[in-house]
Amino acid sequence: MLRRPLITIILLCITAFFCAAGCAKKPAPKPVPPVPTQEEPTISLYDNKTGQKKNMKIEEYVQGVVAAEMDTKWPVNALAAQAILARTFTMENIKSGRVKQQHGTDASTSVEEFQAYEPSKINDNVRQAVEMTRGEVVTYGDNYIHAWFSACDGGISATPEEGLAFTKDPTPYVKGGVQDGCLAVTEPKNKAWEARIPLDQARAAVQSKTGKDTGAITSATIEKKGPSGRAEQIKLGSATIGGPALRLALGSEKVRSMLLSDARVEGGQLVMSGKGYGHGVGMCQWGARLMAEQGKSPEDIVNFYFKDINIQRQWK
Repeated sequence: MLRRPLITIILLCITAFFCAAGCAKKPAPKPVPPVPTQEEPTISLYDNKTGQKKNMKIEEYVQGVVAAEMDTKWPVNALAAQAILARTFTMENIKSGRVKQQHGTDASTSVEEFQAYEPSKINDNVRQAVEMTRGEVVTYGDNYIHAWFSACDGGISATPEEGLAFTKDPTPYVKGGVQDGCLAVTEPKNKAWEARIPLDQARAAVQSKTGKDTGAITSATIEKKGPSGRAEQIKLGSATIGGPALRLALGSEKVRSMLLSDARVEGGQLVMSGKGYGHGVGMCQWGARLMAEQGKSPEDIVNFYFKDINIQRQWK
């Protein structure tokens, strides 16, 4: 009578042991990255200087873009973030067919038509940056994003509506108001600048963009600022013009941004002062440099400036 309960207890313990071992919760499998869906594309490139057309692999082309768009001596992870956006920009624009209509090619070497391209500046840093992100593009839903970037956002990023007056497509994936600390590392001329434009030049610039004559410009006021503090509307004389349009008309290297602290008329000139360099939408290159120096990955950097996106490798 005593043996049976003892044996039963032993059997129950053994069963419980094996059940616990076999039923133990297994660690969740790591997500498997999607398999690249295509071979590396070959693109056609129009050389705006020579008028020649040539075919090349897209990764070779991206090297020339990264070399032109960012200081090649910067940290590789910053260059790699630039590579991801340059590759995305290329694919999005090829899909739209904008250059195809003008030159019959996928891309061109004109920064106004497409993006900067300077293969003579390619170095080992650039090659490494492009290779480590090979095939990586940014999508939102099923579409390539508008892969915007600027040199220095003045410490705070802009929405496309504010920085570019862009309203053609919804761009919910662009973060506005991101504070990246870029002013701590950028050049002095990006921390504070002043532009002086002769009033007759300013008057002609406004007329070229709006079709309206300002009349004699005796005053300049910032009529409307956006969420990041950028000038969205500026009144010169009797005419009001959008900030991004005025900057382009006056020269985007002279009027370095619309993150203005002042706009006034003084001594026969339109005087504008501010900080930053560029439209401030998307990735800030100086901010990318800072984050790369802090050990952030290229993907971390891109995700800092964009949201709800998917960075995927589309070819091997």
